[in-house]
Amino acid sequence: MIYDPPLRPATLILRYKRFLADVITPEGEKLTLHCANTGAMTGCATPGDTVWYSTSDSVTRKYPHSWELTETQQDHWICVNTLRANGLVKEALANQAIPELSGYSTLRSEVKYGAEKSRIDFLLQADDRANCYIEVKSVTLLHLGKGYFPDAVTVRGQKHLRELAKIVENGERAVLFFAVLHSGIEDVTPARHIDARYAELLAQAQQSGVEVLCYKAQLSPEGLSLKKALVVEL
Repeated sequence: MIYDPPLRPATLILRYKRFLADVITPEGEKLTLHCANTGAMTGCATPGDTVWYSTSDSVTRKYPHSWELTETQQDHWICVNTLRANGLVKEALANQAIPELSGYSTLRSEVKYGAEKSRIDFLLQADDRANCYIEVKSVTLLHLGKGYFPDAVTVRGQKHLRELAKIVENGERAVLFFAVLHSGIEDVTPARHIDARYAELLAQAQQSGVEVLCYKAQLSPEGLSLKKALVVEL
């Protein structure tokens, strides 16, 4: 995934109201950026960090600039735009770049499914195998050298785990895919200290046959790509 036009840097002043952040550019201009990340963003939004932002040419957007990356004062790179996780995974699936998920002929996005009226991020299909349902989660929380998910209680995420387990029960394939968007994370574990119910449901889903995959992205102001499989410690 290439950033076109290229991202531009600024210094973070403050993130507020979940969706907004004030920054100051190297030229001294103060800008308000839109933040697509609704999570806690722990460790990703410290005042003084370098923010890399994109700019939309849409004339209808109130805030044309979007916060894409954080370059922390500890020299870590983090993709804070959670919308990019799905784009990265979709690109990798289309290019057959994830060995565990290769060999399918059809790739569909945002397909309705499940008793709880969900939408699966990706549905892979082929004539010679069962359908494969893929739910993508971005991981950006780093604590004491380990990556955690989620970074806040996620009722929606709990629902997704129940839905994936049901898919397996119905004889199809279900995958929970962690996209690691933090350069300092080398393994991932459920954040039991944040959402104990999510951790419990994840263990149950894995035991029922839901596959858990984890890939780390290479991050830079030029672009993003999934490069490395990581271990998920359940």
